[in-house]
Amino acid sequence: METASFSVLELFKLGGVIMWPLLVFSIAVVAIAIERAVYLIYHNLEVDDLASAVADYIDKKDYSGASDYLGRLTKKRMGARVFLAIVQQLKSGQKITEHRLEKAAETEAIKCISSLENSFNFLVAIGSLSPLTGFLGTVTGMIGAFRSIAEATEVNAQIVANGIYEALITTVFGLIIAIIAMISHSIYSHIVDKFASKIENTCTNVISQVSDCQ
Repeated sequence: METASFSVLELFKLGGVIMWPLLVFSIAVVAIAIERAVYLIYHNLEVDDLASAVADYIDKKDYSGASDYLGRLTKKRMGARVFLAIVQQLKSGQKITEHRLEKAAETEAIKCISSLENSFNFLVAIGSLSPLTGFLGTVTGMIGAFRSIAEATEVNAQIVANGIYEALITTVFGLIIAIIAMISHSIYSHIVDKFASKIENTCTNVISQVSDCQ
């Protein structure tokens, strides 16, 4: 017995009009996931090497050297931006307090994390909307199937087949899009959370070192 096989285009047609918003969602998810992956890879989130280098400069009280070193890295290193905020406070000539340094580091860290988390809300929104849109296709498909039954003089499987196809296909596509969106969001959120935890710990150590050197 031969089994029917369908191309993606045929499945799209069988899914009906609801497949169009699902297509938009799928394109958006892929685009955001790729863009965020490239962004996170480009902005190296390692901080241990930066903390070690900054600690050496602080030991020597070479704040200008630390500023120059970090300034060259700020385009590609998020951690460098946070450490630079601390070093700039040290260079300012104003009275240095732990609170002042912590505030400077916190302010810059919030900016960096906000930049890293850009578009995360879109992934969550699409992850929520796509299955609902798929279920909407399920409802419209079943409505079409029952309408075909109501209009037919003789009921057979082929009469309701198109409506059932629409119902199932939209549900499957909606769930697939949601799964991709939520997995991407979870992975990227974990990466950003890990960076936030590391930068908090290393900044605390650097600020403590500054206090010891005063």
